[in-house]
Amino acid sequence: MGIKTVIRRVYRELRMNILRRKYNLKFVHKTFYMVGRSSISSDLRAEEYTYIGPHALIYPKVFIGSYSMLANNVSIIGGDHNYKGAGTPIIFSGRGVIKETIIGKDVWIGAFSVIMTGVNIGDGAIVASGSVVTKDLEPFTIYGGVPVRKIKDRFQTIEEIELHKKMLTKTSKECGYNYHMLCN
Repeated sequence: MGIKTVIRRVYRELRMNILRRKYNLKFVHKTFYMVGRSSISSDLRAEEYTYIGPHALIYPKVFIGSYSMLANNVSIIGGDHNYKGAGTPIIFSGRGVIKETIIGKDVWIGAFSVIMTGVNIGDGAIVASGSVVTKDLEPFTIYGGVPVRKIKDRFQTIEEIELHKKMLTKTSKECGYNYHMLCN
């Protein structure tokens, strides 16, 4: 292992420790990684090897499963203003209850996508850049558009889906993945 790799690994671990403290992220796995400035609720729950790109905006009650990636400028927002009170401006109407948003394992959300709070994105789903997700998404499916719609299935056969599902039940250690692989 070269000196550059060692320096990169130490820098990455130190940087993430600082960011966990800065954002008060107590419920993210030690392999969670983010870059750039973002606005992230401190109650974010993220499993191993999750990634959040720069300029993310993440509301409360969000769960992100293992191996999932959110590209730059992804927002998980909405559903938090009471707007049905006749005779009261929205700014003074208070906030409703923010619903839990669940992003499954091995999900890839493209840049500038907007995920509305309360949706459930299935394991292995892919959301194309610039999409707006307003409803639950099926696992192992590729989506895109405004509002989001199904483009195609991620895998072609049931065997491929089952193989991927089996992999997602294992830990990264059982699969042979480790933190140092990300530094190369």
